[in-house]
Amino acid sequence: MSDFSTEFRMPKGCPNCGSHMMKVSQAKSPDDQVFCTSCNTEVCSWEEAERILDETPRSEAEQLIEDVMNNKKPPEEDY
Repeated sequence: MSDFSTEFRMPKGCPNCGSHMMKVSQAKSPDDQVFCTSCNTEVCSWEEAERILDETPRSEAEQLIEDVMNNKKPPEEDY
């Protein structure tokens, strides 16, 4: 049986084990549940996770880690 989930990194860790790596179904519907990849604790809904990803202030280092783990390209800067 195939696993149809996507892993991503959250700025806030799991309340149970502290891991920042989470998984959600590939559909990413607002009511899909987000689970910790380490201990499989249900953390929040995908809708809440998106809000946390958008609103949580992060240091530059933390943002770079998340961008790499979530396969995001950093914003281009004009030189």
